[in-house]
Amino acid sequence: MIVVLAGGVGAARFLQGLVQVVPQERLTVIVNTGDDRDFYGLHVSPDLDIVMYTLAGVVDETHGWGIHNDTYNTMQQLTRYGNENWFMLGDCDLATHIHRTNLLRQGKTLSEVTEELCKRFSLEMRILPMSDQPVATHIQTPAGLLHFQEYMVKRRCADEVQDVVFVGANESRPAPGVLDAIKEAEAILIAPSNPIVSIGSILAVPGIHDMLHETSGMVIAVSPIVGGAPIKGPADKLMRGLGMEVSAVGVARCYRDFLDVMVIDEQDKHLLSEIENLGIPAVTTNTIMRDDAGRIALSHAVLEVAGLE
Repeated sequence: MIVVLAGGVGAARFLQGLVQVVPQERLTVIVNTGDDRDFYGLHVSPDLDIVMYTLAGVVDETHGWGIHNDTYNTMQQLTRYGNENWFMLGDCDLATHIHRTNLLRQGKTLSEVTEELCKRFSLEMRILPMSDQPVATHIQTPAGLLHFQEYMVKRRCADEVQDVVFVGANESRPAPGVLDAIKEAEAILIAPSNPIVSIGSILAVPGIHDMLHETSGMVIAVSPIVGGAPIKGPADKLMRGLGMEVSAVGVARCYRDFLDVMVIDEQDKHLLSEIENLGIPAVTTNTIMRDDAGRIALSHAVLEVAGLE
């Protein structure tokens, strides 16, 4: 079994390549739920949905989130009623959130709901939320403590980052199957996701970080920072706000105590020795997934590093 620690868009694109190289039944994906939030009375799990929609082939490829060719009639009507519309949800996407919320209100856990949704999308891999308990990523700014969605979507990452807080993390537990999957994995792949708020939130759940030390499987990370900037998202602003170097080296430092190998882009090959000075072997390849061929090639390269090819 291969385990992937995943955030949203970057992880989903990496997984698009991986499922063409590895049978879905061999994959377990542990997904960040620190971005989850209630909108309009509905439980929205952005990263879980991005991963599911992408692997089911229904994602809006232009945005990397939402459902292809979705309409926004419900949002338009909600706006007429005086609701804010900074977090846009398409009509088909809303059906997912309504269905999830109904099942949660019936007493099902987020893990159980996710498993049910995966079956509806005919996905054969296991997709697990990092926890069934709520963990909410917040950004400390001069304007106060902001939920990550408010910081990123509503305020467009304009606020100075002073700290990142995972509210509820200390009281949370790994979702059923998470620790066993990591312990028994042939390899644990850290997708090219935001190391602070996507992977960082997963590592904040008690027990997960420790299990990465105990696993016999090789732990390999793909850097989401290429040429000193993230491919997508606000990782640079978050890392800089926390006093971290915005580079593949900075990412390596986030994972250095459990990481076996760091995979970085070819244009960052000058950083190889600096990463290796941290005690982490590093390899270079093309990590920019511009198309399907690029995603597949990256998957092959990572599996080769893991000794699985």
